[in-house]
Amino acid sequence: MSSTPPTQTADAESADDEPNSALLTARRQLERAAAHVDVDAGVVERLKHPTKVQRVSVPLERDDGSVEVFTGYRAQHDDVRGPYKGGLRYHPAVTAEECIGLSMWMTWKCAVMDIPFGGGKGGIAVDPKSLSEAETERLTRRFAEEIRDVVGPKQDVPAPDMGTDAQTMAWFMDAYSMQQGETTPGVVTGKPPVVGGSYGREEAPGRSTAIIAREAIEYDDRDLAETTVAVQGFGSVGANAARLLDDWGATVVAVSDVNGAIYDPDGLDTHAIPTHEEEPEAVLEHDAPETVTNEEILELEVDVLIPAAVGNVITADNADAIEAEIVVEGANGPTTFAADAILEERGVSVIPDILANAGGVTVSYFEWLQDINRRQWSLERVNEELETKMLAAWADVREQVEAKDLTWRDAAYVVALSRIAEAKAVRGLWP
Repeated sequence: MSSTPPTQTADAESADDEPNSALLTARRQLERAAAHVDVDAGVVERLKHPTKVQRVSVPLERDDGSVEVFTGYRAQHDDVRGPYKGGLRYHPAVTAEECIGLSMWMTWKCAVMDIPFGGGKGGIAVDPKSLSEAETERLTRRFAEEIRDVVGPKQDVPAPDMGTDAQTMAWFMDAYSMQQGETTPGVVTGKPPVVGGSYGREEAPGRSTAIIAREAIEYDDRDLAETTVAVQGFGSVGANAARLLDDWGATVVAVSDVNGAIYDPDGLDTHAIPTHEEEPEAVLEHDAPETVTNEEILELEVDVLIPAAVGNVITADNADAIEAEIVVEGANGPTTFAADAILEERGVSVIPDILANAGGVTVSYFEWLQDINRRQWSLERVNEELETKMLAAWADVREQVEAKDLTWRDAAYVVALSRIAEAKAVRGLWP
């Protein structure tokens, strides 16, 4: 890579490279942020690379008695501010490079939220839909054994991600605990509350997305009651964000799942629409005046767009067609680097994922604290603490936006990089 931070304009003009990998995007964003921070070039260079990447073989005895071997990964990016933290995903496209890029985003996310974790990410290259529940359990327990030496409450704390859930984390925790000889709930977060999980963890990314959307709307001098919102993705993040914004008075006019979107310019009853968890792929079964595609929902004439499904959905090909004046990233990496440049030039405010959906890792931090202290918080306390942390992070990022005339994404990265660089300067480099 060039040592000169790339400009967004240049990248916008070469959109044929899209969609970008998570690693390439994370490195570009790091270099761009470094141009706005007085930080040692050596620190930036160190942050381009993970500390460690674990690659393991995970054998699985299938229900029919046959044996299949899958590949698992755990990328550990940086732990200067605390243990590595990040999800485990089960998906056919899981690769070492993807895990590295996503672990970098986790480093920035934890630093933006000012919580004492670094970034990690991992998973298994497997289609979870091809596994029975018993096979998923056996695969998870074996994976826990394969990476046991690199995880732990003070070392690396995994969490649920794409294709995994609270039950997966319970199996992982149990397998780890059996090998350790003691119950160790703090080895993972996102568990069921009955075995040390935190109330409000599953809803947290959607709740934080809604909180940040509300603050962005207010910052833009808009009345929430007169604001229209479209949400791509009606899973845990999108549904919780949509329902909260609906409750607070916004008009949610469109939501979607993998099959498409429903649209009502007068507003949808978001509580009447089943989430993906409640009834998979049921959005289009809900009665609504119009249906549109998942591509068209991004281009609706609304005030706020929340892409909360998958990455790389806003690209150089459709950025000019985005009608919303505020984009709040509920998913990880929904906007490509080139699209960011186009939206910036058009004056569209893009609130980055490392701030907007950081409720998940924040409540994971709360869960970790609860596990360490063997003391469970009420849902009310979790939500109050989350609101406090989100508003503090919003204020820190807003301060950089106003002081340095930055985009919201650049400002968030400046906040993160400043904190990481300071910690590295204080700790120094081991000879």
